[in-house]
Amino acid sequence: MADKLIISFEEYTKIVEKLAIQIHNKYKPTVLVGIMRGAAPIIDILSRILKLPTAYIVIQSYSGKGTEDKQGQLIFAREISSLARDNDFNRVLLVDDLSDTGLTLNKSIEWLRNYGPTKDFIKEVKTACLWKKKSSTFEPDFCPIKLNSDPWIVQPTEHYEEISISEIIKKNK
Repeated sequence: MADKLIISFEEYTKIVEKLAIQIHNKYKPTVLVGIMRGAAPIIDILSRILKLPTAYIVIQSYSGKGTEDKQGQLIFAREISSLARDNDFNRVLLVDDLSDTGLTLNKSIEWLRNYGPTKDFIKEVKTACLWKKKSSTFEPDFCPIKLNSDPWIVQPTEHYEEISISEIIKKNK
């Protein structure tokens, strides 16, 4: 098993803020497109800071019973979920939580450029994530933390995958 990098919520938000500063200083996206589920909290914070519309693509990439299972085949949802207008898709910032192998980000760029409803509006796609692992072959345009190893990153909400609703009810009585 890989080493674990445990991230507190406070540390997480500071990393997202650093990412927002990098983006603000070097790029003016017109829409944020998040890769679900990992990008959901990042997109929420970035959209509030940068005052941008959002879109989401749902991709299933990890399979198995535990949270640390291997990356499997990528399965894309049929549609983007967004209220952004067509011309908002001129300068896309594609966001994921991390670049693990680089496969998800590479395939997502390809999928976005071929997605029927918006493909004619996209002039540029740049990428952002919070962490880039050492073995990732993908170089994101914006990434505040580039790791010298390949740890399992335990994000602040990840523990919810290991706990049942009955345990949560019991804890909150």
